[in-house]
Amino acid sequence: MTAQSAVVPMLSGAEQRTAARQLTLAMLALGLLALGLVWRGWSQEQGGVSQLLLGSASLLVAVPVMRSAWYSLRYPSLHGITDQLIALAMLGAWATGDLLTAALLPIIMIFGHVLEERSVIGSQEAIHALGQLTRSLGRKVLADGTIVEVDNGTLRPGDVVEVRAGDRVPADGRVLSGQASLDTAPITGESVPLEAVVGTEVFGGAINLDGLLRLEVTRTGNESTLGKVIALMQNAERSKPPITRLLERYAGSYLVLVLLLAAVTWFVTNDSQAMLAVLVAACPCALVLSAPATAIAGIAVAARHGILIRSSAFLEELADLTSLVVDKTGTLTYGALRLQSIKSAHDDHAPLLALAASLGSASSHPVSRALAGLVEQENCLPLSDIRERQGLGVVAMTGQGEAALGRPELFTQLGIETPAVPNHDGPIAGLALDGKFLAWLLLADSVKPEARIAMAELRELGLGRQLLLTGDRQSVANTLAQDIGLGDVQAQALPEDKLKRVMAEIDHGFRPMVVGDGINDSLALKAGVVGVAMGAGGADIALASADIVLIGSDLRRLGTCVRLSRQCRRTLQVNVIIGLGWTLAIVAFAAFGWLGAAGAMIAALLHNLSTLLVLGNAGRLLRFQEPLLKIRDE
Repeated sequence: MTAQSAVVPMLSGAEQRTAARQLTLAMLALGLLALGLVWRGWSQEQGGVSQLLLGSASLLVAVPVMRSAWYSLRYPSLHGITDQLIALAMLGAWATGDLLTAALLPIIMIFGHVLEERSVIGSQEAIHALGQLTRSLGRKVLADGTIVEVDNGTLRPGDVVEVRAGDRVPADGRVLSGQASLDTAPITGESVPLEAVVGTEVFGGAINLDGLLRLEVTRTGNESTLGKVIALMQNAERSKPPITRLLERYAGSYLVLVLLLAAVTWFVTNDSQAMLAVLVAACPCALVLSAPATAIAGIAVAARHGILIRSSAFLEELADLTSLVVDKTGTLTYGALRLQSIKSAHDDHAPLLALAASLGSASSHPVSRALAGLVEQENCLPLSDIRERQGLGVVAMTGQGEAALGRPELFTQLGIETPAVPNHDGPIAGLALDGKFLAWLLLADSVKPEARIAMAELRELGLGRQLLLTGDRQSVANTLAQDIGLGDVQAQALPEDKLKRVMAEIDHGFRPMVVGDGINDSLALKAGVVGVAMGAGGADIALASADIVLIGSDLRRLGTCVRLSRQCRRTLQVNVIIGLGWTLAIVAFAAFGWLGAAGAMIAALLHNLSTLLVLGNAGRLLRFQEPLLKIRDE
């Protein structure tokens, strides 16, 4: 076993050459070994020639084994224990004159190492496939209107690109014109196509199923959503789960214990094969691989579901959460004003919507912007003499007379009589034409359709204590909490208030999951046991503070996170049992001499079998699949 065993990501060119060199040496040594055994059987009186062949075979494979052992002495690691034990077993075989064991033992371990690497690489195929999406061609629209194909790596924010049906979106962007259905499954895990219209934020790597789009590039390279996916996953691969850090803490003591046990075995049995078998059997490869193999599989599955996990440690933390602290705006709601209802004496609302959208497009106020999107731009009415009343609304001339859109105070100034202002938690805009009041337009931030389902799922998973923590007004927060089934509410909370409340949850013995998307959530996200940020539209500081990012921002993926974490923990527990139990059993058999005359070689074969069992069990996680069903947006 070599020091390169600890490498989790795909093999680099240098690592591939090293593995190929070791495999070549092992195959040459195996040929010499076979020739030596044939010579021994054919001509027993010329035993010296057979010993020479066996000694040459052992020297061929001794070079990589001894080099790895020396490297592990300089840079201690868990895998280094295996390298050192195999090197000691080789030296012991040479010292006792057992050249057959000295040659065959490292050959078996090198072949096992190659199989182990191939198994780990196989579990990373989902991650590697995501990486392939980062490189593609884009159709860049130049200033004079001509279109040229360029590598998407050359695109910069502000560039305009055209995406035809069947093309892959080359970078994150905002739709400037056109309409199309986008397959975002590789990035968000969402099986239902995204309907992209003007203003929609789209992810690089999505596939245009139909229609023609023109996009303004907003993020490229490592700053893009897909680039962050890959960067976060690479960071997670390099991180060490708690169980790995625990094993590393006692690595030195474990090596001393194994050497003492081997010495006692030799002293009691006077059997060098039993002593060598103990050294080989004690190699902790299966135990060492149990945590990283599980983490790699879990991270790959999470990415396939549109969940980015910064560190494999959070796969374990998620399994033990007991409470939820969730933000409102942009998390449980869309974070944008939408028209909820119209209070009017007129049954036909189409003309009202067209007039409101026309006036709204003449102002930059958030309420006006929300109303401006009610109809297509080409259906807006022509306006003249546009006058924006600061803080009140907008007035303009139309073909039917003077029109007004704004707060109730605007109509008082204009001398227009209005009905009573409706009772509504949210912005209210009035609409008038030619001196006659037409309607009240009631706007609000709409609740995400999956919010109630997601909160119920988390309660079933044991997160029964759920707190809505928002900076919004108390009345708005209470209405939302009642709508989606949250029992505890803290409104008008500043960033420091959110931090204090999360810390209070922890001080009272709860383990909170904190979910948010804004700058004001960043402190709370960092303080929670697990912080989850909304990827679509979330503030960069919130994404940086979170432990987990939901790319598609579908709240039902919170339940997926918890279920996947618990599945990973069960898999890890089984792997630890396999690794520890199998190792102890082989060591016991070796110490008592029950592995026979070829004890060291049998121990090596059993050791590799346990490693493959651990990797195979971790690979079962890749079958985890939770597709999201379409929810009708009411």
